[in-house]
Amino acid sequence: MDYRIEKDTLGEMRVENDKLWGAQTQRAMENFVIGKKKMPIEIIYGIVTAKKAAAMANCDAGVLTQEKCDLIVRACDEILAGQWDDQFPLRIWQTGSGTQTNMNVNEVIAHRGNQLHGGRLDDATLFLSPNDDVNKSQSTNDIFPTGMRIAATRIILEKTVPAIEKMMETYREKIAEYAEIKKIGRTHLMDATPLTLGQELSGHLSQLEHGLETIRYAMKHLMELPIGGTAVGDGLNTPEGYDKNALNYINKFTGLSFTNTPNKFEAMATHDSMAEMSGALKRLAVSLMKIANDFRLLNSGPRCGFGEIVLPANEPGSSIMPGKVNPTQCEALSQVCCQVIGNDVAISTGAMQGHLQLNVFMPLIGRNLLQSARLLADVINSFNDHCLKGITPNLERIQMHLNNSLMLVTKLSPHIGYYNAAKIAQKAHHDGTTLREAALQLGLVSEKEFDEWMKL
Repeated sequence: MDYRIEKDTLGEMRVENDKLWGAQTQRAMENFVIGKKKMPIEIIYGIVTAKKAAAMANCDAGVLTQEKCDLIVRACDEILAGQWDDQFPLRIWQTGSGTQTNMNVNEVIAHRGNQLHGGRLDDATLFLSPNDDVNKSQSTNDIFPTGMRIAATRIILEKTVPAIEKMMETYREKIAEYAEIKKIGRTHLMDATPLTLGQELSGHLSQLEHGLETIRYAMKHLMELPIGGTAVGDGLNTPEGYDKNALNYINKFTGLSFTNTPNKFEAMATHDSMAEMSGALKRLAVSLMKIANDFRLLNSGPRCGFGEIVLPANEPGSSIMPGKVNPTQCEALSQVCCQVIGNDVAISTGAMQGHLQLNVFMPLIGRNLLQSARLLADVINSFNDHCLKGITPNLERIQMHLNNSLMLVTKLSPHIGYYNAAKIAQKAHHDGTTLREAALQLGLVSEKEFDEWMKL
């Protein structure tokens, strides 16, 4: 393997000749061998998007030449097209500001730009400088949080939200289809008064509607970008109007409507907006866990459980019990919910660690939020397509439970009182008879009254 010598402020480092990164990336590769997971490529793309915008804003302000700007933009476009994904080798667990990843991006853009300018990676002098040109008007402290906000926003809007909306539409179809199917309700997992299967599913739909509303509310704060704050939030070394101009370019590139944060000191010293969005995703996960549990219970059996709905038989459920089919999509959904809730704990813990002018838990926060958003999108799509769309009611089982329930006696309470109705239920349960038989034996109602009052 051929190597070249790269230099930074601490001295020389050997870098493989076919790599676009430089000395600081190489140091980080050797100093942070922690875990296996690399910085999410979506965060890399978010940072690159911000750097492309920064170069154009700097050029407009006259602090970066058009030639250098063009080279930076060309290199950024290649990265955003997925051409250089293998040039970002750093792992998640590094400095809490993400400096190593920011410099990795700076070095790759600079070296690729120099190649496009006709230079070689082993040139003694480079036309583009990672710090002075690519990182101009920036600090890791404002560019990394900008990049991770861009990344999180895009995943949530492009993947998570559409998945929720698709699942909601499936629910609307099922609710309409099952609007007239009467079934027994259950509270405390004990028999309760009846409702329709459509009404039962409508509770799930309402959970999703509220979850989506919460996500959309949190999106407003997540989309406030601190670009232009540089080191501590005061915009040191930026030309006048740079932050607004860079933001306009970001919106042009992404097709989204990001805003400048009203207070860059807050947006760099804290990541409350990320914690807020994580909380919104956690709320969704809590709702989805309820949905998964309901389907598991209603499908339980098929003969020795509730058995009121039938889930699609997607695959064999046991390696030893022939014919067994398990609620596997429910179980996958539940596991993702647990992971998202765990991610929220880590994000909350990291977000509360802002000290003075900077929060240094950004890689943790960014990675976990992206994972939550991506996992939720994937599992919602899977559950919708492979479970929810295929559920069918077991009408015979539903009617059997409805007929056997003692809690239908509640309909008699307004006519004969709570305590008399309780006597009927207790006698029917003790004697193993129907409510009608018990009521008539006790002489508390006539046949005509019972049939009229107990109509469903």
